[in-house]
Amino acid sequence: MLTVFNNVIAIYQRELRGYFASPLAYAIAGLFWLLGGFFLTVILLSPQGLIAQVAIADQFGGAGASIDVPYEFLKIYLSLLGSLSMFVLPILSMGLYAEERKQGTLELLATSPITNWAVALGKLLGVVTFYIGIVLPLMFCEAIALSTSDPPIQPIGMILGHLGLILLAASVLSLGMFVSSLTESTVLAAIMTFVLVLLLWVVDAIAEGLGGAWGEILSHLSLLTHYTDFTEGVLDTSGLLLFISYIVLGLFLTAQSIDALRFQRS
Repeated sequence: MLTVFNNVIAIYQRELRGYFASPLAYAIAGLFWLLGGFFLTVILLSPQGLIAQVAIADQFGGAGASIDVPYEFLKIYLSLLGSLSMFVLPILSMGLYAEERKQGTLELLATSPITNWAVALGKLLGVVTFYIGIVLPLMFCEAIALSTSDPPIQPIGMILGHLGLILLAASVLSLGMFVSSLTESTVLAAIMTFVLVLLLWVVDAIAEGLGGAWGEILSHLSLLTHYTDFTEGVLDTSGLLLFISYIVLGLFLTAQSIDALRFQRS
Protein backbone atom coordinates (compact mmCIF):
# COMPACT_ATOMS: atom_id res chain seq x y z
CA MET A 1 0.00 0.00 0.00
CA LEU A 2 2.82 2.40 0.87
CA THR A 3 4.51 1.63 -2.45
CA VAL A 4 1.33 2.43 -4.38
CA PHE A 5 0.94 5.69 -2.45
CA ASN A 6 4.54 6.68 -3.21
CA ASN A 7 3.99 5.87 -6.90
CA VAL A 8 0.86 8.04 -7.01
CA ILE A 9 2.72 10.93 -5.34
CA ALA A 10 5.63 10.57 -7.77
CA ILE A 11 3.32 10.71 -10.80
CA TYR A 12 1.39 13.57 -9.22
CA GLN A 13 4.54 15.66 -8.67
CA ARG A 14 5.75 14.92 -12.20
CA GLU A 15 2.46 16.04 -13.74
CA LEU A 16 2.23 19.16 -11.60
CA ARG A 17 5.76 20.23 -12.48
CA GLY A 18 4.88 19.72 -16.13
CA TYR A 19 1.89 22.06 -15.91
CA PHE A 20 3.78 24.82 -14.15
CA ALA A 21 6.55 24.57 -16.75
CA SER A 22 4.20 24.61 -19.76
CA PRO A 23 3.59 27.85 -21.71
CA LEU A 24 0.22 26.45 -22.84
CA ALA A 25 -0.85 25.96 -19.23
CA TYR A 26 0.00 29.58 -18.43
CA ALA A 27 -1.90 30.72 -21.52
CA ILE A 28 -4.95 28.72 -20.40
CA ALA A 29 -4.70 30.19 -16.90
CA GLY A 30 -4.37 33.72 -18.27
CA LEU A 31 -7.41 33.30 -20.52
CA PHE A 32 -9.42 31.80 -17.66
CA TRP A 33 -8.52 34.71 -15.37
CA LEU A 34 -9.28 37.27 -18.08
CA LEU A 35 -12.73 35.86 -18.87
CA GLY A 36 -13.50 35.09 -15.22
CA GLY A 37 -12.61 38.66 -14.24
CA PHE A 38 -14.66 40.03 -17.12
CA PHE A 39 -17.74 38.06 -16.03
CA LEU A 40 -17.25 39.22 -12.44
CA THR A 41 -17.09 42.86 -13.54
CA VAL A 42 -20.12 42.54 -15.80
CA ILE A 43 -22.26 40.99 -13.05
CA LEU A 44 -21.31 43.66 -10.54
CA LEU A 45 -21.10 46.83 -12.65
CA SER A 46 -22.98 46.39 -15.91
CA PRO A 47 -26.20 48.43 -16.27
CA GLN A 48 -27.86 45.19 -17.38
CA GLY A 49 -26.19 43.20 -14.59
CA LEU A 50 -27.41 41.75 -11.33
CA ILE A 51 -27.53 44.98 -9.33
CA ALA A 52 -29.79 46.63 -11.92
CA GLN A 53 -32.11 43.63 -11.90
CA VAL A 54 -32.36 43.82 -8.11
CA ALA A 55 -33.20 47.54 -8.25
CA ILE A 56 -35.96 46.93 -10.84
CA ALA A 57 -37.43 44.09 -8.80
CA ASP A 58 -37.51 46.25 -5.67
CA GLN A 59 -39.04 49.17 -7.58
CA PHE A 60 -41.91 47.22 -9.09
CA GLY A 61 -42.38 44.49 -6.53
CA GLY A 62 -41.66 46.16 -3.24
CA ALA A 63 -40.65 44.10 -0.26
CA GLY A 64 -42.19 40.95 -1.71
CA ALA A 65 -39.69 41.04 -4.57
CA SER A 66 -36.59 41.47 -2.38
CA ILE A 67 -33.60 39.49 -3.57
CA ASP A 68 -30.71 38.00 -1.63
CA VAL A 69 -28.03 39.75 -3.70
CA PRO A 70 -24.97 37.83 -2.40
CA TYR A 71 -26.71 34.51 -3.01
CA GLU A 72 -27.83 35.49 -6.51
CA PHE A 73 -24.39 36.85 -7.33
CA LEU A 74 -22.63 33.67 -6.24
CA LYS A 75 -25.13 31.44 -8.08
CA ILE A 76 -24.82 33.38 -11.34
CA TYR A 77 -21.04 33.68 -11.16
CA LEU A 78 -20.46 30.01 -10.39
CA SER A 79 -22.78 29.10 -13.24
CA LEU A 80 -20.67 31.21 -15.60
CA LEU A 81 -17.44 29.69 -14.26
CA GLY A 82 -18.88 26.22 -14.81
CA SER A 83 -19.74 27.05 -18.42
CA LEU A 84 -16.30 28.60 -18.97
CA SER A 85 -14.66 25.51 -17.48
CA MET A 86 -16.39 23.32 -20.06
CA PHE A 87 -14.16 24.93 -22.70
CA VAL A 88 -10.97 24.97 -20.60
CA LEU A 89 -11.05 21.47 -19.09
CA PRO A 90 -10.86 19.52 -22.40
CA ILE A 91 -7.71 21.50 -23.23
CA LEU A 92 -6.18 20.67 -19.85
CA SER A 93 -6.95 16.95 -20.19
CA MET A 94 -6.04 16.52 -23.86
CA GLY A 95 -2.35 15.89 -23.27
CA LEU A 96 -2.57 13.66 -20.20
CA TYR A 97 -1.92 10.52 -22.25
CA ALA A 98 -1.91 11.74 -25.85
CA GLU A 99 1.46 13.43 -25.32
CA GLU A 100 2.79 10.21 -23.80
CA ARG A 101 1.69 8.35 -26.95
CA LYS A 102 3.24 10.95 -29.23
CA GLN A 103 6.58 10.96 -27.38
CA GLY A 104 6.69 7.17 -27.11
CA THR A 105 6.75 7.19 -23.31
CA LEU A 106 3.32 5.60 -22.92
CA GLU A 107 4.77 2.20 -23.72
CA LEU A 108 7.26 2.68 -20.88
CA LEU A 109 4.42 3.53 -18.49
CA ALA A 110 2.37 0.58 -19.73
CA THR A 111 5.19 -1.89 -19.13
CA SER A 112 6.48 -0.34 -15.89
CA PRO A 113 5.87 -1.96 -12.47
CA ILE A 114 3.66 1.01 -11.52
CA THR A 115 0.01 0.02 -11.70
CA ASN A 116 -2.22 1.67 -14.28
CA TRP A 117 -4.53 2.91 -11.52
CA ALA A 118 -1.63 4.62 -9.75
CA VAL A 119 -0.54 6.37 -12.95
CA ALA A 120 -4.08 7.48 -13.80
CA LEU A 121 -4.80 8.69 -10.27
CA GLY A 122 -1.52 10.60 -10.09
CA LYS A 123 -2.18 12.30 -13.41
CA LEU A 124 -5.75 13.18 -12.41
CA LEU A 125 -4.66 14.64 -9.07
CA GLY A 126 -2.03 16.71 -10.84
CA VAL A 127 -4.39 18.31 -13.36
CA VAL A 128 -7.13 18.85 -10.74
CA THR A 129 -4.61 20.60 -8.49
CA PHE A 130 -3.59 22.86 -11.37
CA TYR A 131 -7.25 23.68 -12.07
CA ILE A 132 -7.81 24.55 -8.41
CA GLY A 133 -4.73 26.77 -8.63
CA ILE A 134 -6.22 28.82 -11.46
CA VAL A 135 -9.61 29.05 -9.72
CA LEU A 136 -8.18 30.33 -6.41
CA PRO A 137 -7.47 33.92 -7.61
CA LEU A 138 -11.06 34.23 -8.81
CA MET A 139 -12.28 32.90 -5.46
CA PHE A 140 -10.21 35.64 -3.80
CA CYS A 141 -11.94 38.23 -6.00
CA GLU A 142 -15.31 36.76 -5.04
CA ALA A 143 -14.41 37.04 -1.36
CA ILE A 144 -13.53 40.72 -1.80
CA ALA A 145 -16.80 41.41 -3.64
CA LEU A 146 -18.82 39.63 -0.94
CA SER A 147 -16.87 40.87 2.09
CA THR A 148 -19.25 43.79 2.74
CA SER A 149 -22.45 42.22 1.43
CA ASP A 150 -25.70 42.78 3.27
CA PRO A 151 -27.06 40.30 4.12
CA PRO A 152 -23.76 38.44 4.49
CA ILE A 153 -23.21 35.41 2.33
CA GLN A 154 -23.76 32.07 4.03
CA PRO A 155 -20.42 30.17 4.27
CA ILE A 156 -22.11 26.84 3.56
CA GLY A 157 -23.38 28.21 0.26
CA MET A 158 -19.89 29.29 -0.80
CA ILE A 159 -18.36 25.98 0.27
CA LEU A 160 -20.94 23.85 -1.55
CA GLY A 161 -20.81 26.00 -4.68
CA HIS A 162 -17.04 25.75 -5.03
CA LEU A 163 -17.06 22.08 -4.03
CA GLY A 164 -19.46 21.50 -6.90
CA LEU A 165 -17.14 23.37 -9.29
CA ILE A 166 -14.17 21.21 -8.26
CA LEU A 167 -16.18 17.97 -8.48
CA LEU A 168 -17.45 19.03 -11.90
CA ALA A 169 -13.88 19.70 -13.04
CA ALA A 170 -12.59 16.41 -11.64
CA SER A 171 -15.38 14.51 -13.43
CA VAL A 172 -14.67 16.14 -16.79
CA LEU A 173 -10.91 15.77 -16.41
CA SER A 174 -11.24 12.10 -15.50
CA LEU A 175 -13.36 11.38 -18.57
CA GLY A 176 -11.05 13.54 -20.69
CA MET A 177 -8.09 11.55 -19.45
CA PHE A 178 -9.68 8.37 -20.78
CA VAL A 179 -10.31 10.01 -24.15
CA SER A 180 -6.70 11.20 -24.19
CA SER A 181 -5.50 7.62 -23.67
CA LEU A 182 -7.18 6.57 -26.93
CA THR A 183 -5.25 8.79 -29.34
CA GLU A 184 -1.90 10.50 -29.82
CA SER A 185 -3.55 13.61 -31.25
CA THR A 186 -4.07 16.22 -28.53
CA VAL A 187 -6.41 18.23 -30.76
CA LEU A 188 -8.60 15.19 -31.45
CA ALA A 189 -8.61 14.34 -27.74
CA ALA A 190 -9.76 17.88 -26.88
CA ILE A 191 -12.53 17.83 -29.49
CA MET A 192 -13.79 14.38 -28.46
CA THR A 193 -13.77 15.38 -24.79
CA PHE A 194 -15.64 18.59 -25.52
CA VAL A 195 -18.31 16.71 -27.48
CA LEU A 196 -18.68 14.17 -24.67
CA VAL A 197 -18.91 16.87 -22.01
CA LEU A 198 -21.37 18.89 -24.06
CA LEU A 199 -23.59 15.82 -24.34
CA LEU A 200 -23.47 15.28 -20.57
CA TRP A 201 -24.04 19.00 -20.04
CA VAL A 202 -27.29 19.16 -22.05
CA VAL A 203 -28.58 15.63 -21.53
CA ASP A 204 -31.30 17.01 -19.25
CA ALA A 205 -32.81 18.80 -22.26
CA ILE A 206 -32.81 15.50 -24.15
CA ALA A 207 -34.42 13.82 -21.14
CA GLU A 208 -37.23 16.38 -21.11
CA GLY A 209 -37.92 15.63 -24.76
CA LEU A 210 -38.05 11.88 -24.16
CA GLY A 211 -40.08 11.90 -20.99
CA GLY A 212 -41.09 8.72 -19.20
CA ALA A 213 -38.72 6.32 -17.49
CA TRP A 214 -35.90 6.77 -20.01
CA GLY A 215 -36.13 10.52 -19.65
CA GLU A 216 -35.90 10.23 -15.88
CA ILE A 217 -32.85 7.99 -16.13
CA LEU A 218 -31.11 10.35 -18.53
CA SER A 219 -31.86 13.36 -16.35
CA HIS A 220 -29.81 11.81 -13.55
CA LEU A 221 -26.74 11.76 -15.84
CA SER A 222 -26.77 15.51 -16.42
CA LEU A 223 -23.72 17.43 -15.19
CA LEU A 224 -25.60 20.71 -15.43
CA THR A 225 -28.54 19.68 -13.26
CA HIS A 226 -26.41 18.40 -10.40
CA TYR A 227 -23.91 21.24 -10.63
CA THR A 228 -26.79 23.74 -10.42
CA ASP A 229 -27.87 22.11 -7.15
CA PHE A 230 -24.42 22.79 -5.69
CA THR A 231 -24.40 26.42 -6.89
CA GLU A 232 -27.74 26.91 -5.16
CA GLY A 233 -26.25 25.65 -1.89
CA VAL A 234 -28.08 22.31 -1.97
CA LEU A 235 -26.12 19.19 -1.02
CA ASP A 236 -27.83 16.46 -3.01
CA THR A 237 -26.33 13.04 -2.33
CA SER A 238 -27.36 11.83 -5.79
CA GLY A 239 -25.33 14.65 -7.36
CA LEU A 240 -22.35 13.87 -5.15
CA LEU A 241 -22.54 10.20 -6.09
CA LEU A 242 -22.86 11.08 -9.77
CA PHE A 243 -19.69 13.18 -9.78
CA ILE A 244 -17.78 10.51 -7.86
CA SER A 245 -19.08 7.88 -10.30
CA TYR A 246 -17.83 9.87 -13.29
CA ILE A 247 -14.43 10.27 -11.64
CA VAL A 248 -14.12 6.56 -10.86
CA LEU A 249 -15.45 5.63 -14.31
CA GLY A 250 -12.81 7.79 -16.00
CA LEU A 251 -10.05 6.25 -13.87
CA PHE A 252 -11.33 2.73 -14.55
CA LEU A 253 -11.62 3.20 -18.32
CA THR A 254 -8.19 4.82 -18.48
CA ALA A 255 -6.60 1.96 -16.55
CA GLN A 256 -8.30 -0.55 -18.85
CA SER A 257 -7.14 1.36 -21.92
CA ILE A 258 -3.51 1.31 -20.77
CA ASP A 259 -3.84 -2.30 -19.67
CA ALA A 260 -4.91 -3.17 -23.23
CA LEU A 261 -1.77 -1.46 -24.49
CA ARG A 262 0.30 -3.38 -21.94
CA PHE A 263 -1.25 -6.60 -23.24
CA GLN A 264 -0.40 -5.66 -26.84
CA ARG A 265 3.23 -5.00 -25.90
CA SER A 266 3.63 -8.23 -23.90
